[in-house]
Amino acid sequence: MEADPPAGARAATAAGLAFDLVRTERPSSAEESARLQGIHLEQLLRTIVVRRGERDYVFVLVPGGRQIDWPKLRAHLGTRRLSLPDREEAREATGYERGAITPFGSRTAWPVVADAGIRSVGRVAIGAGAHGVNLHVTGDDLIRALGASVVDVTKPDR
Repeated sequence: MEADPPAGARAATAAGLAFDLVRTERPSSAEESARLQGIHLEQLLRTIVVRRGERDYVFVLVPGGRQIDWPKLRAHLGTRRLSLPDREEAREATGYERGAITPFGSRTAWPVVADAGIRSVGRVAIGAGAHGVNLHVTGDDLIRALGASVVDVTKPDR
């Protein structure tokens, strides 16, 4: 019997997003997650919670194989200082456990910044609010559903 969809998937449905729900075993790395889902690493999006100030956050969608380029993100957000919340603070801000964070169904609808590279890979996978559960969706539909700003804010991993 199929488990009920996690909160992120329910929120994406409520937002009118067309997606495929893909369940896998809990992966131990981004590379393993992409392999289990049958996608390329750059199609796998990580949702990173970034703190702009006290109780003020933004979600950054980062394709696999890339990392946040902090000077670019600071310039886009018009701030000199950004930081990453610890595990508990991220859970408090979003309602999700680290590794399962998604903008869909977050405790607060924080702004979303989507790396510009998302548009060039076609379909992407984003977390659905539980480990091993992802939404497969076109990048453009995802950006539209989230009202995301699309900006070049990443650089290749080392």
